[in-house]
Amino acid sequence: MMLKRLTAACLAALLLQPGTPQTLASETADYLSFSTDDEANTTEVFQRASPAVVFVTSSELRRQRFTRNITEIPRGAGSGFVWDAQSGLVVTNYHVVSGADRLTITLADEQVFQAEVVGLAPERDLAVLRIIDPPGNLTELPVGDSSELSVGRKVMAIGNPFGLDTTLTVGVVSALDREIQSPSNRTIRGVIQTDAAINPGNSGGPLLNSLGQLVGVNTAIFSPSGGSAGIGFAIPVNTVSEVVPQLIAFGKIMRPVLGVELASDRWLRRYRVDGVPIVRTYRGFPADNAGMVGARRGSRGEIILGDVIVEIEGERVANNDEFLSAMEKHRVGDTIDIVTTREGVEKRFRVELSEVQ
Repeated sequence: MMLKRLTAACLAALLLQPGTPQTLASETADYLSFSTDDEANTTEVFQRASPAVVFVTSSELRRQRFTRNITEIPRGAGSGFVWDAQSGLVVTNYHVVSGADRLTITLADEQVFQAEVVGLAPERDLAVLRIIDPPGNLTELPVGDSSELSVGRKVMAIGNPFGLDTTLTVGVVSALDREIQSPSNRTIRGVIQTDAAINPGNSGGPLLNSLGQLVGVNTAIFSPSGGSAGIGFAIPVNTVSEVVPQLIAFGKIMRPVLGVELASDRWLRRYRVDGVPIVRTYRGFPADNAGMVGARRGSRGEIILGDVIVEIEGERVANNDEFLSAMEKHRVGDTIDIVTTREGVEKRFRVELSEVQ
């Protein structure tokens, strides 16, 4: 009798030991029913946002050398997100779709659609696509305000790295106001730096805050190996909100013009000119109307500089990129102050900007 009691006690004790099926089942149930506030937030944002994230694939058509048959060759892949559900508009990076003859959009539910280009902005590495015959159940992302970001704030990236669809990575804003080069070698300013893992294929996907709002478009990584090294970059959503409506309306960024031809940056570096020389002005445009003059040749064939633009609205201008960036801050009809030097004499002009004629 004593032996039976001892055996029963031993069995009961064994069943209560950690690692037994009953205990593991109980712990699993506890884990499934429990999550930290941060985990719950991450899960909720992903569930709400992931249906709006798409997989963008591009291909080009090539004619075979001998048979003259046309072959479709995969060109690249990346991510994107629905900007306007009703119109089927998708935003992605310019470098994801550059040079493509055919574009395909794969939704989160694996539906596949053909797409067409609506507008391209290589200077901002942004593109807008339209899904041909879009379904009626598309999901948009709420748009946030990137000016409210600060270093240390939580951000999440959703995309398709290495072709692995709908992948989530989490991190923080590690720096603000970075500068990166666009595919057209223009400088993109005000860029968000994050340690949320961004790998090839994430390009064009959304960067989200803890409210699930769009705060950036993932566009590049800094990595000698090509993989994520903890430094990724995203174009701020405030820039996206300025550019995308122009791409939808005009197919490109519309900037006001002065009506001038400027010397190339290579020429500036060669002759070490401080500012951007005007090569010539176009009749009837703002610069000509304001009295600016271009370069001319002297009696011995030497180049005599006319006006050299050194400042626009108090902002120093040292090259073509800085000139274009300063102009992009203004709209047609704005009147701006421009400072030039002409034969060593500083001159100031008030110029009303016009549109391309």
